[in-house]
Amino acid sequence: MNKKHLQHHEHKIHNKEGWKAKWEDYIGEFVYGGIDGSVTTFAVVAGSAGAGLDSSIVIILGFANLIADGFAMSVGSYLSNKSEQENYDKHKRLEYWEVDHLPEKEREEIREIYEAKGFEGELLEQVVAVITADKDRWVDVMMKEELNMMESEKSPFAMGAMTFFSFIIVGIIPLIAYIWDYSSGQNSANLFNMSIVLTSFAFIGIGWLKSYVTQTKRIKSILETLSLGAAAAVLSYFVGNILERMIG
Repeated sequence: MNKKHLQHHEHKIHNKEGWKAKWEDYIGEFVYGGIDGSVTTFAVVAGSAGAGLDSSIVIILGFANLIADGFAMSVGSYLSNKSEQENYDKHKRLEYWEVDHLPEKEREEIREIYEAKGFEGELLEQVVAVITADKDRWVDVMMKEELNMMESEKSPFAMGAMTFFSFIIVGIIPLIAYIWDYSSGQNSANLFNMSIVLTSFAFIGIGWLKSYVTQTKRIKSILETLSLGAAAAVLSYFVGNILERMIG
């Protein structure tokens, strides 16, 4: 393998890693929004099936869950990411203030940080001088090395929107059989079984994506997602069935 080929291969790896770093958070948000959307909606469908409710009622309950829970989750994601960003900005402003008003103290902290990394003597002083010569670089080092805080490139609005989008797109899958039954007027007797099959495929897809985000084995991630959905469905089905017998 020649040098040119190696450089091309290295360039491809860096491009791939850059893409992954940029989009991984958004993919993760899609995964967790999708898991919540599919599990909660399937739980509504299972509970409704256990209670023997008509397709129209299942659709109403399912869409109410999709819109309300999806919006609540997206708002939660937005506020969480916005708070994280505001917390970073607050500490960064504080570091700028300390550099302006307590330069010797902050310079000594830089010295201690790099001394702990093994720098000493003249080389240590050169490192300190280079870092403290530029205020922005100085503050950036303090944020990373002293506070262990990294500036996030995530957009709070985009993260919230991704949560809502995935919650709706994946969460509607358990309802597809009921929507089809209601719109066609066929009154199929196996709607819940059809919903189970469709939702299982959704769980498999989400589980596969989750393995990419969490860097775990695909089969393990898929089985975990399927188990979570199955547990929620079984519990909801029997609760619906019991309540229908008690109230109906």
